[in-house]
Amino acid sequence: MTSGQFDNYIDGVWVGSQKRITNVSPSDTEDVLGDYAQASVEETHAAIAAAVAGQRGWQATGLEHRYKVLMAIGDELLERSEELGAQLSREEGKPLAEGRGEVYRSGQFFHYFAAEVLRQMGDTADSVRPGIEVETRREPMGVVVVITPWNFPMATAAWKIAPALAFGNAVVFKPANLVPASAVSLTEIISRQDMPAGTFNLVMGSGREVGEALITSPAVDAITFTGSLQTGKRIAAAAAANLTKFQLEMGSKNALVVLDDADLDLAAECAVNGAFSGTGQKCTASSRLIVTAAVHDAFVEKMCERMAQLKVGHALDAQTQIGPVVDAGQLAQNLEYLELGTSEGAQLVCGGEVDDSKGYYMTPALLVNSHNAMTINRDEVFGPIACVIKVADYEEALATLNDTQYGLTAGVITRSLRDATHFKRHARTGCVMVNLPTAGTDYHVPFGGRKSSSFGSREQGQYAVEFYTEIKTTYIRSA
Repeated sequence: MTSGQFDNYIDGVWVGSQKRITNVSPSDTEDVLGDYAQASVEETHAAIAAAVAGQRGWQATGLEHRYKVLMAIGDELLERSEELGAQLSREEGKPLAEGRGEVYRSGQFFHYFAAEVLRQMGDTADSVRPGIEVETRREPMGVVVVITPWNFPMATAAWKIAPALAFGNAVVFKPANLVPASAVSLTEIISRQDMPAGTFNLVMGSGREVGEALITSPAVDAITFTGSLQTGKRIAAAAAANLTKFQLEMGSKNALVVLDDADLDLAAECAVNGAFSGTGQKCTASSRLIVTAAVHDAFVEKMCERMAQLKVGHALDAQTQIGPVVDAGQLAQNLEYLELGTSEGAQLVCGGEVDDSKGYYMTPALLVNSHNAMTINRDEVFGPIACVIKVADYEEALATLNDTQYGLTAGVITRSLRDATHFKRHARTGCVMVNLPTAGTDYHVPFGGRKSSSFGSREQGQYAVEFYTEIKTTYIRSA
């Protein structure tokens, strides 16, 4: 690959393309990271064919070798977390500390699933018929398509690619077109490992061409996707036509509930962290802040005080706490939702200022006097905007929280063990946080949501084996 131009990786070879896109930093639109190849439909099919062939060799590779490969990938990610984290922040816009942390976490995913390689155990049982023994074992799915979003360009890829490889699958990886640099860097690390050609492939390009070719291919055995609800439904329909196994992580409309007995300093800190870290561009962000009437005014005052202290700036500035939004389209969408929210009756009490002279900067915005039927409280905004919803008591707070088509994360701030216990059992979400921000999950436990937020088996931790393998039952006559 020549300097400044970056290619796809197919069947163990870097493959150029006449069609390319320019990758520009959202912190400074004059800062160009490079030109990135766009795969054709034919190249995408070639990557799938390479994966079919490569997977057979990878499945036959010994467990210790697979373990060493994943450990080596994880080691390099950890060792280069500062360098690659700066690249990630430059490309996506999240603050430098968050970029470094994401790369480091990505390395931890590979280390965790390296250990899982050696934990692949089967079961045995006596048959109900005499003289027959039964054993069960897990085998790889085959070719796994990995489609990832732009908001966590390294971590989301890692938590899908690592288990796919750990359990003996081949991968065709399609990243979001807004963040190709992180995908290429991860691919470069993987490409240096001793794996059969075709075991891992990178195809960058549009969802309309590359994505469509991937999700409609009958040669693909499984598809794992993180992105919008609309795209997830399209993938589900395409996969169903071929009876391809699929796993979807989609939209969210998470809420943080603040009760009468809450520590309001903690509540404001959790709300600011959950709603605005990563510029609010997280599927786990607290976009709804449901607050009981007794503490509503005091909470809003603390929120505005805390938000005024946030430093918005260039992602690579060490002092920055809130970086730019990812691109001009996202910034325009954020402003449209602000306008819609105020037109529906909500009041903007702090934030929402824009500076797009060099990048796509927006100060975090807080809306009050909102109610749960407003569009801004129904749609996933995916930006640094949070809406406060005043409720009478815990019962109304819980009902309001559950009144959404989504169900990814939910949080409650309370000193009451009774309310916390009831909340964690009755919040209709996949993840529940008590006295913590809604954003922030561990890599060794299952992650996923309910309702329209997720479909299929859980990601991460030991539960990942459910998606990336299938069960084989063998009967053996022993007498």
